[in-house]
Amino acid sequence: MEQLQSLRGMVDLLPAATSRWQWLEQTAREHFRRSCIREIRTPLLEATELFARGIGEATDVVGKEMYSFNDRGDRSCTLRPEGTASVVRAAIQHGLLSQGAQRLWYGGPMFRYERPQGGRQRQFHQIGIEFLGFADPRSDVEAIAIAWDLLEALGITGLQLELNSLGSRDDRQAYRDALVAWLTERQDQLDTDSQQRLATNPLRILDSKNPQTQQLLQDAPNLEQSLSDASRERYEEVKAGLSALNIPHLCNPRLVRGLDYYGHTAFEITSDALGAQATVCGGGRYDGLVEQLGGPAAACVGWAMGLERLMLLLPDKSQQSQPPDVVVISQGSAAAALAVPVARQLRQIGQAVDVDLSGAGFGKQLKRAGKSGARWAVLIGDEEASSGQLQRKDLNSGDSSTIALQSLAENWIS
Repeated sequence: MEQLQSLRGMVDLLPAATSRWQWLEQTAREHFRRSCIREIRTPLLEATELFARGIGEATDVVGKEMYSFNDRGDRSCTLRPEGTASVVRAAIQHGLLSQGAQRLWYGGPMFRYERPQGGRQRQFHQIGIEFLGFADPRSDVEAIAIAWDLLEALGITGLQLELNSLGSRDDRQAYRDALVAWLTERQDQLDTDSQQRLATNPLRILDSKNPQTQQLLQDAPNLEQSLSDASRERYEEVKAGLSALNIPHLCNPRLVRGLDYYGHTAFEITSDALGAQATVCGGGRYDGLVEQLGGPAAACVGWAMGLERLMLLLPDKSQQSQPPDVVVISQGSAAAALAVPVARQLRQIGQAVDVDLSGAGFGKQLKRAGKSGARWAVLIGDEEASSGQLQRKDLNSGDSSTIALQSLAENWIS
């Protein structure tokens, strides 16, 4: 019978790797706790319309990359390709914004049908924050600072923050008109994808990876030139706030995000250790999305990080799995019957306990216990089972002592 394999781009996380994931998630969770950001969990499966309306039908995500299908009720459903739209939908549905501004974070798997590569799979994982109902430029600064500090706490080096302002809706429309007019005159010099985007999503041409197109764009109209005075002033406030926090930033007027809902602040944080796929965090402001999805007008800002890319950058200290505190070793039928009850007692007082169920001789079991990194071994033979006096061996020093089974939890001092 043919052996089954996982689908392309769907990756198993084996025990040797999950300890690193747990360390990262624990670090992020604590970071968010200190920032008074509360967790929200949304379904993996949403109505397709949520992403078509929120992200934008002209985007690559909606047009090319979503996992969509009709369910048995003939409803079009989609595995979520990103987290923001789902969080906003949940906030609207449950009236969270009527309770005041919300500081939320999320984490979990997302799905996009794209070519798998290092740090990017078809099922991938993100963590992100969403500040819903915050209009002050200081919220942009705080959101970016939280991302920057988390990356530093994870030990990721070579960080660079790139910043841009996409301006208001009117600013973007004025720039779009100018850009389209300029590019139309040079349409034959654009790559095929950019020629298609010219009619559907021209701002995405700025993010083209085609070298010839990027060279052409060096002389294109600049988005910053289309900013209104109010948008320009807001942008300056964000930059000043970052400077006050000693967070270095590079203004990149070509930086656009791949989703239609962004406006005003847009940013990416990159690491020079990742090569071509350098972005480890991206986000910005999306003031119109809540209203676009049927809720009240609300100013919002947020970001997301891809965990697979972060995994490529984690320092060695994050790769170490935790050894057990104790290994319970037994030999003989009466002793074997006590092994799991003994382990359970020790676990209930906070010890991490492994039970050797091999039935091998004491020597082999002790050798495996020593290799596990455990500090202690509890040895139970038929004599110990009969007397109720267990042997406790310090695997570091080799010293042994007895400990009564009846008072094991009370007398255990590690």
